Amino acid sequence: MSQFYLNNQLIRTDQPAGSTLLDFVRYNQHLKGTKIGCREGDCGACTVLVGELDATGQVVQYQSMTSCLTPLGNAHGKHVVTVEGINAARGSLTPVQQAIVQEGGSQCGFCTVGFVMSLTGHALSSQPSTAASVLASIDGNICRCTGYKSLERAAAHLQQQLEQRPATEALPWLAEQGFVPQYFADMPGKLQTLRSADTAAATGGSETADPLPTAATSLDAPAAARARILGGGTDLLVQQPEKLRATDVELVYDQSHLRGIRREGTTITLGAATTAQQLLESEVMLAVLPQLPRFLKLVSSTPIRQMGTVAGNFINASPIGDLTILFLALDAEIELETAAAHRRWMPLAELYAGYKQLTKTADEQVTAIRFEAPAATDAFNFEKVSKRTHLDIASVNTAAWLRVENGVIREARLSAGGVGPIPLVLRQTSVALVGRPVSVETLRLAQQAAQQEISPISDVRGTEQYKRLLLHQLLEVHFVETGLLTKEQL
Repeated sequence: MSQFYLNNQLIRTDQPAGSTLLDFVRYNQHLKGTKIGCREGDCGACTVLVGELDATGQVVQYQSMTSCLTPLGNAHGKHVVTVEGINAARGSLTPVQQAIVQEGGSQCGFCTVGFVMSLTGHALSSQPSTAASVLASIDGNICRCTGYKSLERAAAHLQQQLEQRPATEALPWLAEQGFVPQYFADMPGKLQTLRSADTAAATGGSETADPLPTAATSLDAPAAARARILGGGTDLLVQQPEKLRATDVELVYDQSHLRGIRREGTTITLGAATTAQQLLESEVMLAVLPQLPRFLKLVSSTPIRQMGTVAGNFINASPIGDLTILFLALDAEIELETAAAHRRWMPLAELYAGYKQLTKTADEQVTAIRFEAPAATDAFNFEKVSKRTHLDIASVNTAAWLRVENGVIREARLSAGGVGPIPLVLRQTSVALVGRPVSVETLRLAQQAAQQEISPISDVRGTEQYKRLLLHQLLEVHFVETGLLTKEQL
């Protein structure tokens, strides 16, 4: 059973934890402001805000999420906000809504609610509002009518208003200005009560007469009793929504021991449920991969990055999984744990046996990922080409790590997706680089070697010849973006 706040109402429900938050909001609670669009996380029409207590337990941090891909069980203990939950009394508009009206940002209106919620989430963010960040907040919302310029003007108008927002404890100001209702101020205490009830239930206490546990099966459960593992839901709820609704699921998105990023010496370890957005914002990751924000801006959209987990991307086993390709070039390892708590580490490159086939046992769950931090002088780059620059599945993606000393490549590791049945480590290509000087001739040799070890097929994302050409060109991009060669040399 799940327990959470939906707008200002406490919800207790025994609806399946693997069903979607979107369906619960619309069909169970009859809140029809949240729209059904693509059901794949692409259009943003179903965007809601999901608030969670921070580490202090005193502040609720809100993130925009696509409710069509949010497992209902992941709402447990949180504050879910739909457009009905921000609307002011007597039909007046919030500043976000007013900005969209003022700039003509709504035509058919179907997508408008999603834009409103994403921009409201931006207003609630603890990060400073900038021209870039306000536009980034709506990168997961699609509008077929306006051409976006009116919406961009609305976002710019909103950003000017938010320049007056206090740097700390901004919620009273936001409520006074009408961005959110006054009841938001009560949410930290209400969510703390839910957290206390969960703690009491887990320890056998009696703080509540009807404690509502999370919808997760214990990791210590017998192997036969293990449920289907579900993280952010950004893949499985696209592929198998009805099956998940009818299946017992083990929710790992909120398991604290599966979250977080830490560095010990030269080793960086992250929990399996770490999200792509947490990677992008991690000081630990940014210290060793300064270009990571540029890389991850090519990976989905802000709402999806806030939901999709790193391990989920690995286990999806897609030949073009963006995070998989990135971490293969980092020579990452994964920790696997069975229901009986047996653990082992495996190189990520050994996880894939064939198309959508894994070498791990059905009873094993990924619990952690680790890799050695690149040195400051190492070259690292990630590239992706898709039909749309953003919010699309790759035709080809690739990453490269190169260690260069005195103009000579001493170590190399390249990966590529979309050019074979599994995410590939280009071992022959990497070997071809080692011991050779940084030069156009060395690059050409690597390009030839890569063509020999890939086996792309023609599909909806491009022909075999197109994918071969893409990888050929992207190897050049690696050398240019890392400063090893210039465009003029090529």
